[in-house]
Amino acid sequence: MAQAWGPAVRYDYEGRVVLVTGGVRGVGAGITRRFLAAGATVVAGARGVPAAVPKVDGRRADVVTADVRDPAEAAGLVEQVVARHGRLDVVVNNAGGAPFATADTASPRLHQRVVELNLLAPLHVAQAANRVMQEQEGGGSIIMIGSVSGVRPSPGTAAYGAAKAGLDNLARSLAVEWAPRVRVNTVTVGLVQTESADLHYGDAEGVAAVARTVPLGRMACPEDVGDVCLYLGSAGAAYVSGASLLLHGGGERPAFLDAATTNHAQSGSNA
Repeated sequence: MAQAWGPAVRYDYEGRVVLVTGGVRGVGAGITRRFLAAGATVVAGARGVPAAVPKVDGRRADVVTADVRDPAEAAGLVEQVVARHGRLDVVVNNAGGAPFATADTASPRLHQRVVELNLLAPLHVAQAANRVMQEQEGGGSIIMIGSVSGVRPSPGTAAYGAAKAGLDNLARSLAVEWAPRVRVNTVTVGLVQTESADLHYGDAEGVAAVARTVPLGRMACPEDVGDVCLYLGSAGAAYVSGASLLLHGGGERPAFLDAATTNHAQSGSNA
């Protein structure tokens, strides 16, 4: 796993209630742990009963099972959070993902399910959360977990990239519709090293090779994503809405730099 850097800023979420969809493993678990460490009451949404529940210093996330692709279950998830904890201050729409499948061979059903999970499900959860946040003191913050796949070509996961591009646009629109009570932002995430990194990048050598392509020299760890969510949900981001924050370690080295055969091409470009 990539080294988790400690947050430079200490946030106080005592008394605040946070919902993280897909919050029990991978990136979602890192987000959950960061909010727990900041004192929040965290509800982690999960499709099924998890093998392990994120915890920090003895404090555990409250887990609620729901398939957020179903509008009724998404609404029920939010209703359970409020019924158990009295309010809902921050929602992190993290649940998502897609298997590798080229667009010419992927089935229409696969494309449909990918779009449902990565675009429509966050909308269902956000709609239900907004109804609560509009009526409570202090409003609320909704954070979409996007992907660099939505801002660059996404070969092998075309429907996923398209859905994530749509998610960013959705967040910008909701930020206008639901202001000033509710802020809506996107974290556009690059490469992340999770417990299932081997499924995407291969063995340890493969993970290290991919990490070397990132300008900062490593892939993100789940807690890096959590740190940005802590900021966006806080009073420090009170004037941040409709924004997309790139969290990609500097991006990706342009392929032409490695393919170039002249010193001039390697040292710079007029393109």
